[in-house]
Amino acid sequence: MKISSKVLMATLAVSLLPAMACAQGQEKPPVKVIHMTAQRYKFTPNVITAIQGQRVRIIITALDRKHGFKLAAYHINQVLLKGDPATIEFTAAKAGTFTFRCSVFCGMGHLRMKGKLIVKPAKKP
Repeated sequence: MKISSKVLMATLAVSLLPAMACAQGQEKPPVKVIHMTAQRYKFTPNVITAIQGQRVRIIITALDRKHGFKLAAYHINQVLLKGDPATIEFTAAKAGTFTFRCSVFCGMGHLRMKGKLIVKPAKKP
């Protein structure tokens, strides 16, 4: 079967579209990776920042016992088992300051175990 040069060129152009889109800056922005620990009434770090629209991946490990990570504004509630890293991924779609807290009772200081997610507005082009 003989393929015409027009069909071949059209096929080649369609197959190159994804590569051309990436070259023109339409690729996905990199994911912001944050390593966090949960231990005896504190998260470390307890303040994290992102830019509106950015993908965020939090890798969090409970060091001393079972804890939880609840970020209500983004409908996240993850149980953290001691020594088992948990990965939480979301898009920081809303600008503002949002509280996260431990969602598994962990002792007398449980209510103090919280932190902040600060999402800065995206810059307009």
